[in-house]
Amino acid sequence: MSGNAQVVVVGGGYGGVTAANRLARHGGVSVTLVNRRADFVERIRLHQLLTGSDDAVIGYDEVLGGDVRLVVDEVTRIDAAEHRVLLAGGNPVPYDYLVYAVGSGACDPRVPGASEYAHSVSDLEAARQLRSTLAAAPAQAPVTVVGSGPTGLETAAELAEKGHPVTLVCGGVLGPSLHARARRPAARRLAALGVTVLEGRGTRVTEVTADAVRLEDGRDVPSTVTIWTAGFRIPDLAARSGLRTDPEGRLLTDATLTSVDDERVVAAGDAAAIVGRPLRMSCQAAVQLGPGAAATVLRRIAGKFPSPVRMLFAGQCLSLGRTEGLTQFSYPDDRVNALHIGGRPGAGIKEIACRFTLRQLVTGARRATSGAPHGAGDGRLTTP
Repeated sequence: MSGNAQVVVVGGGYGGVTAANRLARHGGVSVTLVNRRADFVERIRLHQLLTGSDDAVIGYDEVLGGDVRLVVDEVTRIDAAEHRVLLAGGNPVPYDYLVYAVGSGACDPRVPGASEYAHSVSDLEAARQLRSTLAAAPAQAPVTVVGSGPTGLETAAELAEKGHPVTLVCGGVLGPSLHARARRPAARRLAALGVTVLEGRGTRVTEVTADAVRLEDGRDVPSTVTIWTAGFRIPDLAARSGLRTDPEGRLLTDATLTSVDDERVVAAGDAAAIVGRPLRMSCQAAVQLGPGAAATVLRRIAGKFPSPVRMLFAGQCLSLGRTEGLTQFSYPDDRVNALHIGGRPGAGIKEIACRFTLRQLVTGARRATSGAPHGAGDGRLTTP
């Protein structure tokens, strides 16, 4: 491709930011990132927002390179035929290549009453609303967390440590993503915090009401505030734009993260689904998929065939309140093993992981800024 290549990144989460910064470091490439929020959300800290121990937000001037043009708007459709994205509040943005990094959000529980009465902690707006709801509720109002994956475990522990009476409804086994041996210290920590754990047969939620959660075995669990953490939902932008997706709504790609429908569209983060090789939706995957997507785009710009993306996983880090945590180690292919670290060391590792991830983004932003000091005179565009 001759001339200056225009690359549009849709989505400003971990995958989108790492892709944009990596692309912007290369001459002959102009990068525009379109995101509906004006700030970067540290999603791995959203459970802390509920209790006020962190606001989970940082300015894009810290994590996005000065050579990346930022457009704050909502992408309504990808017009692949014309190589442009259509915006809710502005003119279309043309592209030579597009990085699809729209992330994920709260799933539709498809349980009666859940959409009316259950809250979410999966995105910034939902977490802020939930924090307000918790603050307005009586101090000893019962709180029910549905789902015992990483988000559910962290949310239940965070709230219990602050004195909320919490019930964790697992719908099956406690911590399904953990090794059986790692579930034991997680259960002990929750018990020490006073969390009531309902697991095993019959604990699937069948209905949510204004003041209770009904289980499959017929029990009604009192709940003034219900928080649904089970599962993720991918925005339907790809499907609405005529691009093929998997059953979860993730853009179907080959091993190079290139859309199976259009070689000018490359995916990163939670919204990417490599055919035959599904990856766990996580920050750990996103910060690898972002640079992988950038590498694919750069090789295509150079007229070269891209290489398959390589992924290596280390495990899962969970905070179980502010003072203890759990680190579950895994094999490089993301299969968990019996090795784990709990207690205060586990909490320390989780905090190090959060800070290291942010530091990586900040470092990437500095490398993607030329001329003026980072954050000064970068010529960004922000639209209402």
